[in-house]
Amino acid sequence: MLTVGTVVWLASEVMFFSGLFAAYFTLRATTTGPWPPPDVHLGTATSALFTTVLVASSGTMQMAVRAISGGDRRRFRWWIVATAALGLMFVANQAREWSVLDFGPDSHAFGSAFYVMTGFHGMHVLGGMAAMIVLAARASRAGFGAAEAPAVEVVSYYWHFVDVVWVAMWSTLFLLR
Repeated sequence: MLTVGTVVWLASEVMFFSGLFAAYFTLRATTTGPWPPPDVHLGTATSALFTTVLVASSGTMQMAVRAISGGDRRRFRWWIVATAALGLMFVANQAREWSVLDFGPDSHAFGSAFYVMTGFHGMHVLGGMAAMIVLAARASRAGFGAAEAPAVEVVSYYWHFVDVVWVAMWSTLFLLR
């Protein structure tokens, strides 16, 4: 039941992010002038590095699932903390990027789309990290073991989803010109 509920919820998240992508491409198609505007200078190489960090976090998350499925609470906690740390690195880079950009959400249509899309994605990353912190805290109690694997698995579904969305978003915002 937990897995089915999670899949249904993730389907609603797919629709949410699809709406953001639809808005982006509608703005792009209807905006006159260059897209993105000339004042947009994104750190594509740095962002690619942190995209790799986020994608790597899917691997550490999967290792956490394997560890708890095997009843290894100590390894689970190590992998879940590693995953959250990689997520934190990603969000910290996003905050750094926002602080150095030469445009804002009110500068032009691209700026609005960029900040809305990356902002909502960043909030989803933070939500996933919060779920991981809850799992890590629960894992510190005796009795947390293989029976908890379904809860860890649904958090991993969410985390993998967030990663896939970012790869699509990064490709759209940073690579498509």
